Amino acid sequence: MTKPTHHIFVCGSFRATGAQGVCHKKESSQLLQYFEQEASDRGLDGVMVSSTGCLKACDNGPVVIVQPQNVWYKQVNEEVADAILDAIENNTVAEEHVLA
Repeated sequence: MTKPTHHIFVCGSFRATGAQGVCHKKESSQLLQYFEQEASDRGLDGVMVSSTGCLKACDNGPVVIVQPQNVWYKQVNEEVADAILDAIENNTVAEEHVLA
């Protein structure tokens, strides 16, 4: 495996109790699949996508983090996911979707 240049973390809102929170209820698992497929379709071989436990930002979910920039994005849907991937391709940040 080659070390990724970017790592996208999609909140899966999994909790130690087994409960699943807001991001999961807002279909973050489909969002995870969308990021994986779209990154592949765009030829972004250096992008890795993973699911996380609860990121404790439920009011802003689904939440996505892009590393190594440490940018947190809020209320991510497929349209916002496209903007995030565009930003990765252009080495920028999708500022209008950043969680402040």
